[in-house]
Amino acid sequence: MKASFVADVGGTNIRLAKVIDGQLSDIEKYLCNDFDTISDAIEHYCSGHADTEFVAGCIAIACPVDKDVIKMTNHHWQFSKSQLQQDLGLNWLGVINDYTAISMSLPQLSGDQKLQIGGGAPVENQPIAVFGPGTGLGVGHLVMTTEGWMSLDGEGGHVDFAPTDEMDLVVWQFLRTKYGHASAEEVLSGRGLVQIYQAIAEHQERFADLTEPADITERALGNRCDLCVATLHQFCRIMGSFAGNLALNLGTFGGVYIAGGIASRFVDFLVHSEFRTRFEAKGRFAPYVADIPTYLITEPEHGLIGTSAYLTQHYKG
Repeated sequence: MKASFVADVGGTNIRLAKVIDGQLSDIEKYLCNDFDTISDAIEHYCSGHADTEFVAGCIAIACPVDKDVIKMTNHHWQFSKSQLQQDLGLNWLGVINDYTAISMSLPQLSGDQKLQIGGGAPVENQPIAVFGPGTGLGVGHLVMTTEGWMSLDGEGGHVDFAPTDEMDLVVWQFLRTKYGHASAEEVLSGRGLVQIYQAIAEHQERFADLTEPADITERALGNRCDLCVATLHQFCRIMGSFAGNLALNLGTFGGVYIAGGIASRFVDFLVHSEFRTRFEAKGRFAPYVADIPTYLITEPEHGLIGTSAYLTQHYKG
């Protein structure tokens, strides 16, 4: 039996799956540290499917992929795309950025794999945006072309942080003093949550003793610290403004999606926050964005789903 494989590679884990006729199966997750090379990890997966001949593959990985030699940002693995294809005996091998994979997953997600937070119905085949607060801030766009969906890569997480209320200005000034520049990633990330907390504490002349985003979130959700509650509310407001900016940038009437590991930890808080209010707070263009839906991705394997969609669209074997 002939098949393809897909891999979703992060700094800690590698997820692999088999693809036959566009359908995912046999998903496995391994620790990257258990293998010396990515080739070893893929070969280990393939050896567990002795009845399958893998003829193509696609790897989504969290680092730049524009050159033949791939060097992971948060792990020691590095490899040559052409050499890996040869070593694995593949007819075709694609290597894409992790946000390309996330972008490509969006049209594939069903209602059970995402949670809508405001707005109306998505418009078919219209541009889509996705962003993900996590270790950093990833951003992607997806547009329909004559050849199918195309992901537009970039570094949208590093645009300027644009304050829109008085507390935003407090956070902006804190970051400007600390770094000389305030980018979106410095507020919409794990360290960003901590920096919002520190900025509000400094403004209120209070002691900021927490240094881990998980601790701030936990105390906010348990309503055990008013400073943490204020921090998480401000984080959600800033997310809403940023998401609304993405919607304006490309007219994303197909929707704006939130990925990443942070927002999924406080879903109910996010739903009842001012996220959507700030998304729509665009002055004269408030009616323009009012119907654009916003979603939180709830499907844990959306990276593999998007990698499979990319492989299916680009491999014609």
